[in-house]
Amino acid sequence: MAKLRVQLTFPKNLIEQPVIYYLGKNFNLVTNIRRANVTEGRGWVALEIEGEQQDIEMGIRELEAKGVIVSALEGDVVE
Repeated sequence: MAKLRVQLTFPKNLIEQPVIYYLGKNFNLVTNIRRANVTEGRGWVALEIEGEQQDIEMGIRELEAKGVIVSALEGDVVE
């Protein structure tokens, strides 16, 4: 199993969509929200993703195709 820490930045049109839920459901990934901030116009989530490397890569491609900005995070995001 691979594990990846990313920051997801959501455009306004995706803030109310269950994007992380579908990431887990459609790609058989375990997600762990480490930190998040959502406002009326924008949202971001620091997320740990665990699963098969191929599934993680496909899930990230799907997020990016929907307009989510995916950035790699280093280290633990909660101290």
